[in-house]
Amino acid sequence: MLRIRGTVGDYPVDLTIELDDGDWAQLSAQLQAAKLGTEEIKAAPVRQDDKVWLIAQELLQKAGQISGPDLLEQLEGLAGSSAAGKRLLVRLRHNPKVKVESGADTPIYCWVE
Repeated sequence: MLRIRGTVGDYPVDLTIELDDGDWAQLSAQLQAAKLGTEEIKAAPVRQDDKVWLIAQELLQKAGQISGPDLLEQLEGLAGSSAAGKRLLVRLRHNPKVKVESGADTPIYCWVE
């Protein structure tokens, strides 16, 4: 049995999950795979993308708010590829200074001071 307690936003969470031996084995295999991936990341040299990251934050800060597709388009141009632009978008989504709101058709990224 696995118990998870905490909050999701403002909502309290108290969740109990029952796992059989097969579930535990599968979870263990996933954790081992994730651990190997983390070790590879730690071993990789530090990339010099900090300047691009700072520019991405400045772009959203100056705009104040921007739709997800428009922001992604700008980030792809800034980063030089679609994959790198998507990584920047994910980093912005998890930035404490960024709030993502649901727009009519697309998410709206907002800079929060």
